[in-house]
Amino acid sequence: MSYEFFIGLRYLRSKRQPTFVSVITFISILGITVGVMALIIVLSVMSGFEKDIRDKILGINAHIVVLKYGNITEYRELTEKLKDVEEVRATTPFIYRQAMLSTPYGAAGVVIRGIELESFEQVTELSKKMTQGGLEGLKEGFKEAAQKGELPGIVIGGELAKTLGLWVGDKVNLITVLEDEGIVAGTPRIAKFKVVGIFDVGMYDYDSGLAFISLKNAQRLFRMGDSVTGIEVKIEDIYRADVVKDRITEAIGKGYKPVTWMEMNRNLFSALRLEKTAMFIILTLIILVAALNIISTLIMVVMEKGKEIAILKSMGATSSGIMRIFMIQGTVIGMVGTFLGTVLGVVCALNLEPIVASIERLFDFKLLPPSVYYIDRLPSEVEPSVVAVIVVVSLLISFLATLYPSWKASRFDPVEGLRYE
Repeated sequence: MSYEFFIGLRYLRSKRQPTFVSVITFISILGITVGVMALIIVLSVMSGFEKDIRDKILGINAHIVVLKYGNITEYRELTEKLKDVEEVRATTPFIYRQAMLSTPYGAAGVVIRGIELESFEQVTELSKKMTQGGLEGLKEGFKEAAQKGELPGIVIGGELAKTLGLWVGDKVNLITVLEDEGIVAGTPRIAKFKVVGIFDVGMYDYDSGLAFISLKNAQRLFRMGDSVTGIEVKIEDIYRADVVKDRITEAIGKGYKPVTWMEMNRNLFSALRLEKTAMFIILTLIILVAALNIISTLIMVVMEKGKEIAILKSMGATSSGIMRIFMIQGTVIGMVGTFLGTVLGVVCALNLEPIVASIERLFDFKLLPPSVYYIDRLPSEVEPSVVAVIVVVSLLISFLATLYPSWKASRFDPVEGLRYE
C-alpha cells in the first residue's frame, strides 16, 4: 500500500475515535448517498410510467400500421407480402370509422374499429383486457345473427359502458353517416348491436371512446365492399419498428404509408422523455450539493493538517504525492456514497409498490387515488443503463470536487507550516 493511499484513508477517520469516520466525512457520504438514491428511484418511477403507458397503448394497437390514401381493396395480397418481411410476426386488417352509440340513457361519440377476430388476437392483447364477456361474440355477422333471432355483437370500453349505462347483453344503437371524399352523403344509418364484451385498457381515451365490431359487419355498415382502412402489423422487437418500417416500404412499394407506434404517439413519449431528462438534471443538483460537502471537507482537512503536510514535504513527499492523498480521500467519499446510494436506490425501486403500500397503511391515505390518476399502482422499472449513467456521473462529480482542495494542499509551503513549531 502506498503512503498516499494509507494517509488518505487515515484522514477519513475521526482523530479522537479511530474506529469511526469523522462527522464531516459521514455527512459528505450521506449527501452523495441521498442524491444517488433519489435519482435512481425517481428515474425508475418515470421509466415505469413510460413502460406502463407503452404497454397499454401496444396492448390494443399494433406496432406498425400500413395505410393508404383511400381504402385498401387488395388487402389480402398485401397481407401476404407483409408476412414475408423479416421480423414481422403477424398481421390483421382493420376498419376505422367514427360513429355514435345511443341508448335510452344517453349518447356518445365513438371510434368504431372493425376487426378480423382470428388474426386480431395474434396482433393485440385486447382479450386479456376484457373485464366482462369476450371477443367471441363478434364472430357472427348481421345475417347469421338474424337467423338466430339475435343481434350482432359489439365490444365497448368500461368508461363508455358507465356513461351509457350498459352491461353485457344490453342493446345499443350504432348511428353512422356515410362520407364521400370528406363530404357527408345521405341520411344517417342506424344498426342495432348487442354488447358482448367490456374491456378496460387503463387509458381513459380508449376506455371511453372505442368500440369493436367484426370486420364483415363494419364493411356492410359503412358500405365499404371488400375493402379495409389499413393493416396492422406486429413485429418481434418494438424498438426496431423504424427498421422494419423501411423493409415494409421496400416490400410493398409506393402508394402505401407505414406508420410506427412511436410516430403515432410521438408527442406523448417525447413529453415523457423530456420530463425524464429534466428530472435527471434537477436531481443531479443534489449530487452537486453533496460534492460541495466534499470540497469543504477537504479544505478543512487541509487547514487542519497543515503541520502534517509540511512534515511530509520535509521528509521528501512530492507535491503530486500530497495532491494524491487528498484526491484519494475525496474519491473514497464519493465511491462509498455512490455505492450505498446505488444499493439503496435499486432496492427501493425494485420494492417500491410494497413500500408505498406500507406508507399508505401507516398514514391512512392514498398516494395516487385511481379516481384522479387513473392508475392503481406506482410503477417502477430499473434500467441498468440509467443506473450506470448515474453511477458514472456521481463518481465524476466526486472526483472533480477533489481537484481544487488537493491542488491547494500540494501548493502548501512547508516552511510556513513549521515556522512556529
